[in-house]
Amino acid sequence: MKHITIIVPDGEGNNLSSIVGAYKIFTRANAYWKETGRRELYKIELAGISKKVDFYEGLFTVTPHTNITAITKTNLIIIPSLNHNYQNAVKRNQLLIDWVQQQYKQGAEIASICTGAFMLAASGLLDGKNCSTHWAAADSFRTIFPKVNLQPDKLITDENGIYTNGGAYSFLNLVIYLVEKYFDRQTAIFCSKVFQIEMDRNRQSAFIIFKGQKLHGDEMVQQAQAYMEGKLDEKISVEHLSSRFAVGRRNFDRRFIKATGNTPVEYLQRVKIEAAKKALETSRKTINEVMYDVGYSDVKAFREVFRKITGMSPLEYRRRYNKEAVI
Repeated sequence: MKHITIIVPDGEGNNLSSIVGAYKIFTRANAYWKETGRRELYKIELAGISKKVDFYEGLFTVTPHTNITAITKTNLIIIPSLNHNYQNAVKRNQLLIDWVQQQYKQGAEIASICTGAFMLAASGLLDGKNCSTHWAAADSFRTIFPKVNLQPDKLITDENGIYTNGGAYSFLNLVIYLVEKYFDRQTAIFCSKVFQIEMDRNRQSAFIIFKGQKLHGDEMVQQAQAYMEGKLDEKISVEHLSSRFAVGRRNFDRRFIKATGNTPVEYLQRVKIEAAKKALETSRKTINEVMYDVGYSDVKAFREVFRKITGMSPLEYRRRYNKEAVI
């Protein structure tokens, strides 16, 4: 029988729902497999480095089935979401990180949920690879793991037997995705219906609140960011920005990308679209009024950029987040 391991990291404040949710869905997939006349496919175990781990100040306790040292080989490892003290969580779980790294070398696949990506990245297995995590943790992640190609717009990444997930309760979409990979499409559809989880959702763009990547030490870039954010209603060219800060265009682009992970044009688009999103959520302004407020005059261009960043049109976004305006 093949093996799925859901690890239970040590540390206060880690996320219990991603452990319980993954365990319930995989267990139900296993049961459905048997109900349809086939042999049980997987042994599903919670494993850790402690006999019990407390969650939410001792309100809940998880007792892992086994210690990781008892598992010599597994097929799939699930790393759940961590608390927000990422570096401390990584330090406390170095034994788990080393074990995950060793299992991957032996052929196991690894899936991280939300901020579990910090633990996975600490193993070095994500260096040079694409990865997602919760959008709110993106700046911290980039700072700590500059070698990882962070893709915060994506809900799921799938590369070389390593899967990562955007965050929060979107981990349910990752688990359904893995059920399809490890069982089959029919089992994934069954689980999506039983647990009422949307199939084939692959972006977290609409949920991102863009605050700008500010956790870098480049003062010139910070000044450029503040300038952009203060003139949302204007059309600003990168040439104007680079000359304003007395830096050559090529050098300006290079420093901006290194500091923020975005080109100046991408950053300006994100700042403008974030302002447009807020207006669509809270006001009764027309799409055109919102567009002009954030410095766009071409409806087609505005819609294209809005869709690229959020995954939906301005009208669809308003319908989802501003019922009053729709009425």
